[in-house]
Amino acid sequence: MLSRIAESLFWLGRYVERADDTARILDAYLHRLLEDPWRDEDAACRSLHAILGVVPDPGQPCDMDAVLDRLAFDSGELTSIDGALRAARENALRAREVVSTEMWECLNSTWHQLAAQQLAARRTGPHAYLGLVRRRAALFSGLVDSTMSRDDGWRFVVLGRSLERVDMTARLLAVRVLDAAHAPDWPTLLSASGADEAFLRARAGIVQGSGGAAEFLLLDRDFPRSVLHALTTAEECVMALGTEDAVGRPDPLRLPVGRMRTRLEYLDAREPIDLPTLLIDLQRSCGEASRAVAERFFPFDGPLTWELEGA
Repeated sequence: MLSRIAESLFWLGRYVERADDTARILDAYLHRLLEDPWRDEDAACRSLHAILGVVPDPGQPCDMDAVLDRLAFDSGELTSIDGALRAARENALRAREVVSTEMWECLNSTWHQLAAQQLAARRTGPHAYLGLVRRRAALFSGLVDSTMSRDDGWRFVVLGRSLERVDMTARLLAVRVLDAAHAPDWPTLLSASGADEAFLRARAGIVQGSGGAAEFLLLDRDFPRSVLHALTTAEECVMALGTEDAVGRPDPLRLPVGRMRTRLEYLDAREPIDLPTLLIDLQRSCGEASRAVAERFFPFDGPLTWELEGA
């Protein structure tokens, strides 16, 4: 597979997952604000910025309108829904010979509907806009699994999706654990992760505190959006893409993912877990894994320049 196609597929998976996760997070926060009008809107909005690693404009009010402009509708910002979907469409176009027709049509039609949905969202509220993004991201994920052969192209898409999922879940938990002033409550956090119904079925109720919800989002083996499940999927893709040397040592790009997967695999939930350190290490490992994949499969040495003959 050409390096440029591998890179496009990897980032295609990441950007669609980023748009999906951002839409889920915004929708969960908006529902909580509507259900509880006494909730501190400024604190909730600052929490949203913290989750996505965006610094709010100094001196400007931090309300939901400003959050939506910055995190949903800004086409020039890759942390926003619009920007992530634009980047995903561009990467799908670059890898058009590998991406299935149905995958391309899903992204392309979604992109062309965003402008009209944004206008409607400004008049009647963003829930239809966020719902469209969530449904189309789910459709795209299903099309990836049902229309692509399980070859290297599929592995790069799934690897990008899995690493982005780990990073976003770790960010959500980190804001809850590390930033008590702006932290979401556990029901909001579970809803933002798409885990509220799965958690209720698995644990038969909401447990207030970090024990139940955090353990589920980190360690549940069956829930596809948990950190352990995503890391396991990422490691399987890396193992299929990588190679071992003559003495059987694993490819270095597997190490960041494998170490964190093993660490979570053998955590004893009955003992206290140092969540702040664990979440920081998770985000760091995602960055290391992303850099390792880039160095291994799509390195960039700078633009080629031609020298004049005889110069």
